Amino acid sequence: MSKAQTEATEPTGPAEGTEMGAAESDALEAPEATPSRWPSRAPKPKNKAGRNLPAAIATGVVLGALVIGAGWIGPVAWYPLVAVAVALAMWEVMTRLREAGYVQPRTLMIILGQAMLWLSAPYGTTGLVSGFAFTVLVVMFWGMFHQGRHHQPENYLRDTAVAIFVLAWIPLFGTFAAMISRITEAGVDGSAYIVAFMLCVVANDVGGYAAGVMFGSHPMAPAVSPNKSWEGFAGSMTAGIITGVLVVHFLIHGPWWMGIVLGIALVICGTMGDLVESQFKRELGIKDMSNLLPGHGGIMDRLDGMLPAAAATYILLTTITLMNP
Repeated sequence: MSKAQTEATEPTGPAEGTEMGAAESDALEAPEATPSRWPSRAPKPKNKAGRNLPAAIATGVVLGALVIGAGWIGPVAWYPLVAVAVALAMWEVMTRLREAGYVQPRTLMIILGQAMLWLSAPYGTTGLVSGFAFTVLVVMFWGMFHQGRHHQPENYLRDTAVAIFVLAWIPLFGTFAAMISRITEAGVDGSAYIVAFMLCVVANDVGGYAAGVMFGSHPMAPAVSPNKSWEGFAGSMTAGIITGVLVVHFLIHGPWWMGIVLGIALVICGTMGDLVESQFKRELGIKDMSNLLPGHGGIMDRLDGMLPAAAATYILLTTITLMNP
């Protein structure tokens, strides 16, 4: 083989000292960048609807009609409506817990949750507290002996604590929502208190949703709910306070400043309720509690913020009636 042929068959590469050779040499010598354990910035909330709006609107209209009708009729219709919602919400939550490996008496807890609610109809808070205490005792004893006397309970503290959490989260707070219809002091019918509560709830949701969609850019709790923003919270607070002042003044005939307190308390409790459910679903690795409500998810996905807000509303509205004889 000739010298020219030999040179032609040898592999060629970038000459030493050229820019390409220097770049490749630097790339080989440079250490690999290690990813930071902390994100450079928190994710921005999504400022869009993110749901099937036609289905959500249709479902919302039906639910709104049921709530308005029951609220207009009074306790005789409001109590059954709340009871059905509480039972369905408990079934959703406890089914999800069962899928995740938690062990609780689902049917028994739903029945005892209904007992808590219906005991409040004739006996008020005394019936509610008594029913709740009895239910907690039953759950504690069931968890210890449901496998028999000769078997060591497994995950007793975990399962019992979660069961009590569910009892407080749904039937206890739900019963406060039902008892709002029993407030009839100061010459104001219970239907007015139901309307006052629901108007504040709607204002909280609408104000937060509108402000979050249009202006949301600063995440409130990105580790729990990335879509919830401070702008949405501000919108909820503004709408909640305005609505609270109006309903207290015109419907309940109480002092206007109590409307401010009512609006603030309802928005804070409603927002924290949303975050609690978001963390609950995040730990279980689910998106919705169920698909019972088209465009909304499950019953509990609609009651998440309403339930703790109901407890705060009942306490504050009762206080207003005591201050306005």
